[in-house]
Amino acid sequence: MADCTTVFDLIRHGEPEGGPMYRGSKDDPLSEAGWQQMRRAIAKTDHWDAIVTSPMLRCVRFAQELADNYGIPLHKDERLREINFGEWEGRTADEVMASDGDRLSQFWANPVVCTPPGGEPAKDFNHRVVESWHHWQQELAGQNVLVVCHGGVIRMIVADAMNIALEHSFSSLATPYACRSRIQVDTSGHGRFQSLIAHGVIKALTP
Repeated sequence: MADCTTVFDLIRHGEPEGGPMYRGSKDDPLSEAGWQQMRRAIAKTDHWDAIVTSPMLRCVRFAQELADNYGIPLHKDERLREINFGEWEGRTADEVMASDGDRLSQFWANPVVCTPPGGEPAKDFNHRVVESWHHWQQELAGQNVLVVCHGGVIRMIVADAMNIALEHSFSSLATPYACRSRIQVDTSGHGRFQSLIAHGVIKALTP
């Protein structure tokens, strides 16, 4: 295996129209505030060779704008959609807590054993996200890559990189709007090593 370093910057979408809620597969576009959050999170010093994005409106429209501005390839991946929250979608956290509080608490404590009613099992969600994550490591090896996606997706990727058990993957990482993470993937004859370099609301992550 040839020596290779690939750098991934992950960015969560900004605030969508309708404000904070369990949105999941609900395909709302970014609000004006969300566009501002995303644009503020990008700096002139940023450099990417390619962009990979969730196809959902709150991600893909900003990703397309960046790809056009940078003149770089844009790859859309259905596997990077947010988890489907089933009957909780379109409702705020307070609303779900008021009507289904015990199950909501159980979900955050251990999503493997508590699936939202009518929602996507955490194991299925994790499988498709990690499958995508490993695919792009191979497909775009040696490049600097931006991934525009969702809070749940970022949690799955960081959990894979840091060997965090799926049971703890949702509660172990805060992912506010427009937060950025950087993961470095080094491959060599000794194997593949993933390292979380930075995470948070960071204006720019320079190499």
